[in-house]
Amino acid sequence: MPARKTTDESMRAEVLRQLAMLDDLAQHGEPDSLVPTARTELHRLTDGLRLLLTVHEPGDDGRCRACPARLRRRRWPCHVWTMAYQHLIGEAPPRRHSLRRWSR
Repeated sequence: MPARKTTDESMRAEVLRQLAMLDDLAQHGEPDSLVPTARTELHRLTDGLRLLLTVHEPGDDGRCRACPARLRRRRWPCHVWTMAYQHLIGEAPPRRHSLRRWSR
């Protein structure tokens, strides 16, 4: 198991390093290098986000197919879709109205 942990940590570090590089480029990059990199990276990021969101689509029961069982008790949208909305749209998702009728 130590080899897997090392691989997992290495993968995480590489992803975080790539994100840091893109952040640095966005803040300090020269226009000549920024535009071609942005074109390539924006396509890669949007493709990756679309794939992630596809995996987190609701199933027939109206719950996310990918989230762990303890999180699946909540109806869709799951946390992944909620965070994507917040980051892409820049605001909290619209509140859902409960269809459940409360009885006394």
